[in-house]
Amino acid sequence: MSNWLRRIGALAVTTLTAFGLTTGSTAQAATPAHYTGVLPDGASWVADVPGAWNGTVILYSHGFGPLQARDAPDEPTGQALLAAGYALVGSSYSGPSLWALASAPRDQFASLDALVRKIGEPRRTIAWGTSMGGLVSALEAESGDRRLDGALTTCGLVAGALNLNDYQLDGEYALSRLLAPAQPVKLVRYASAEEASAAGAALTKIVTDGQGTAAGRARIALGAALMNTPPWLTGDAPPGPADYAGQEQQQQQALAQFVLGFVVPGRYQIELAAGGNSASNAGVDYRALLSGSPLARQVRALYRTAGLDLDADLAELTRHADVTPDRQAVGTLARTSTATGRLRVPELTIHTTADHLVPVEQENWYAHRVRAAGREPLLRQAYVGAAGHCAFRPSETLAALHALESRIGTGHWPDLRPERLNAAAAALGDPGRYLRYTPAPLTGSFDRR
Repeated sequence: MSNWLRRIGALAVTTLTAFGLTTGSTAQAATPAHYTGVLPDGASWVADVPGAWNGTVILYSHGFGPLQARDAPDEPTGQALLAAGYALVGSSYSGPSLWALASAPRDQFASLDALVRKIGEPRRTIAWGTSMGGLVSALEAESGDRRLDGALTTCGLVAGALNLNDYQLDGEYALSRLLAPAQPVKLVRYASAEEASAAGAALTKIVTDGQGTAAGRARIALGAALMNTPPWLTGDAPPGPADYAGQEQQQQQALAQFVLGFVVPGRYQIELAAGGNSASNAGVDYRALLSGSPLARQVRALYRTAGLDLDADLAELTRHADVTPDRQAVGTLARTSTATGRLRVPELTIHTTADHLVPVEQENWYAHRVRAAGREPLLRQAYVGAAGHCAFRPSETLAALHALESRIGTGHWPDLRPERLNAAAAALGDPGRYLRYTPAPLTGSFDRR
């Protein structure tokens, strides 16, 4: 790793040049510095500045989890950025909920201000967000035109909390109703974190037990489809397009091993921030919902194998769907946790094609949002052929960063074809896995209402 890091500084210049941009003059060499502080609302911030600062600040927004200040997505990427001359800054956000969207953009810009008071005005500032932080960076790209030059959104939750709550509810409801109708699981309006965790554990057990029969596997596939759960979890390539049993097995593993145990407790944190439940399935036609899913063929095939009546199950779901939203919660999340698409600076988003926590289909919804706002020229999206949430190689994210810098510097998007991005990643030490890809529409989005 140390040899790779020593190469990063020189290779960054080479990669930027490949995108038609030179780095220009850098700040005078100085001693590397580490800064920390506390903002007026109680959020903490952290920053690292390299000895040979190149004049660019990365304003990093971390994902869902403990409210601890971070200024890079992971240690290797942070070290690579510092080796290439970038200054890094990020905040913890302020609570009380882990879903801190109401405060995150404000805290991020306040952290940037605190760093500027230490080191002076940067030549360029780029927002970089990961997962929930990708929604933060998308929101910053809408409001920070006087503070930001561009935004890099990685594995971003760009479809926002309203969509997230709705499609997760659809999948969780189907799993509970069809696999264990005599053991109803509470799906919304949790009174405590413990209650939500218990619900997540109950759903996990239901999915684990259901895998033992063909009928259970078919119904798990249906729930997974409604949750936009990709059929690829392990291995260098996904199961074959007609390997429906293999696809379901990987979906079940994802749901049972980490997805349900993470997203159900996460719902409590969103409800806490919103002041109630935003999700709804009352009046949803589940037959129509499945028909729009790219996984519908898989579900139908597994139902045939199991000898089950899919139409009867979908009718059962439609008949008993009765979750209604709290208007105040919907309004709060629409205001704090939903992108408008009205970009003011260039934004490049990248996403793995099989993301189990933030499905790649969110990018489809977001692109339509940006297009409807008339800001399509400011957005570009690229896709990495890999399974996992935020499962990028550092070289892939750095190649994307340099491409965004080219757009900022020249006013025109560079060549973002996969082969060009992969060559840029390879020049940074690891082969890239970018590929041509168009995400399917987001199943169960809030827009269905």
